[in-house]
Amino acid sequence: MTGNLRVILEIGKKRRVVAGAMDWPGLDRWGTSEDDALAKLTTYLPRYAGVAERAGMASEYKRAGDADVVERVPGSSSTDFWGIAHIPSEIERDVLSPPELERRLDLLRACWTYFDDTAERAPAELRPGPRGGGRTRDEIIRHVHVSEPEQLTRKVEVRTPREVVLTANGRATHREATLDAIRAYNAEGRIAGRTWPIQFLIRRIAHHLMDHAWEIEDRCG
Repeated sequence: MTGNLRVILEIGKKRRVVAGAMDWPGLDRWGTSEDDALAKLTTYLPRYAGVAERAGMASEYKRAGDADVVERVPGSSSTDFWGIAHIPSEIERDVLSPPELERRLDLLRACWTYFDDTAERAPAELRPGPRGGGRTRDEIIRHVHVSEPEQLTRKVEVRTPREVVLTANGRATHREATLDAIRAYNAEGRIAGRTWPIQFLIRRIAHHLMDHAWEIEDRCG
C-alpha cells in the first residue's frame, strides 16, 4: 500500500473529534478540533511503528505519507464523552477482500502482542494518570482482557467467559475464535452486532488495546 495516510474524522456534537487511520487499526486519537485531532494522531505515528513491525509491515508503514481525510462522520454525545469512535463511516461498510482482511487481522494480532509485551515489561505500580489517579497495571490488564469479550467480540458471537479469558490458554483460544468469527462475518457481508461493520469492529478492538498499552507506557515510572 502506498500513498497518504487515509484518515476518518468522527466529529462530536460539541467538543471532541476522533481521527482514525483506517488502514492501520489501533491508530486512533482524539482532539478538540479537526486540526487538533490530526496533530495528535501525527504525534503517535512513531509509537504505532511497533505494531507495524510486529505485523511485518514496517516498510509499508514507513511509506505512508501525510494524513489525508477521506471521510467526515457526524458523531454522537458518546463521541464527546469518551473520545472514541462510535459511528461507523460509510467507507468502513465495504466488505474487505480476503487479502485486505488478512492484512488487518495481522495488525490486530500485532496489537494484541504489543499490549501483552507492554504489560509484561511494566511495573506493578504506575505513576498517577492525568487526573491524579488511574488503575494499577494489573487492573488495566484485567480491564482489557475482560472488556474485549463482554463489550466487543460479543458482536460477532464470541462471548468468552471472564474466568477463561483471564488465563493465557483461554485468551489464546479467545483470540483465535475472534479471528475466525471476523472472517466468517466478512465473508457473508454480515454486520457485527447489527450496527458495526467488520472494518469498524477491528478498528475498535485494536484501539482499545493500543489506548491502554500507550497509557501503561506513559505511566511507567
